[in-house]
Amino acid sequence: MIGEIDFYGVYLPSLLLLMLIAFAVFGALRHALARLGLYRVVWHRSLFNFALYVIVLGCAIALTHR
Repeated sequence: MIGEIDFYGVYLPSLLLLMLIAFAVFGALRHALARLGLYRVVWHRSLFNFALYVIVLGCAIALTHR
């Protein structure tokens, strides 16, 4: 994983790109879980969503790590 990405002369951390990708995947997962009705058995929806996002972000980082 490189440290920075050059975007038209502005250096952005590579973690920012991974966070955006993870957010898109998280949004799709959240929509699918809501349609399946999983949120009926979740105690605290916000904590569950945060944990799910952290897991997706961790997987994205693990997949891009050399």
